Amino acid sequence: MLKVGLTGGIGAGKSAVSRLLVGHGAVLIDADRIAREVVAPGTPGLAAVVEAFGPEVLTADGGLDRPKLGSIVFADPAKLAVLNSIVHPLVGARSRELESAAAADAVVVNDVPLLAENGLAGLYDVVVVVDAAPETQLDRLTRLRGMTEEDARARMAAQATREKRREIADIVIDNDVPLDVLEQRVAEVWADLVRRAREPGSN
Repeated sequence: MLKVGLTGGIGAGKSAVSRLLVGHGAVLIDADRIAREVVAPGTPGLAAVVEAFGPEVLTADGGLDRPKLGSIVFADPAKLAVLNSIVHPLVGARSRELESAAAADAVVVNDVPLLAENGLAGLYDVVVVVDAAPETQLDRLTRLRGMTEEDARARMAAQATREKRREIADIVIDNDVPLDVLEQRVAEVWADLVRRAREPGSN
């Protein structure tokens, strides 16, 4: 099994890369998706978040109001650290469960948005960073996700710098390119990952 950590700044296009890798045969463990699961209604994770931030972070139907919570934590590093201390251990435990269920020769891609921020590079055999210029990130967040420029900049500022992410990268995928160029680059990266997975000692 080859354990791959996939990361990139918000709006860099990491989700597009993960979809392409899955299309080639990767087993995807999506930390964002798991992070939503562990704070679903009725979970201990959601109860802990409400205890920390109050009932105002709940929607009328008892779910987590993610935009409301985001507006609180992304403006305050201390509050973001509190949220991370609740969610990250739950995500880690669930990720390990999913990884243990994968085939012995699988390329397991862990989609981890905060890999650089949380010093997690050492957990993976290979770290792949999806990179895009800050101007590209800002454009995607405002145009495609409907964020205000202020909110987009705050979320970008809460993450590691572009340079810090590139420092931990074994492989960088440039996503300031048209989709057909990205597809070709991901195909090349997939071939590299498969080769690494077959090397002695990778399992």
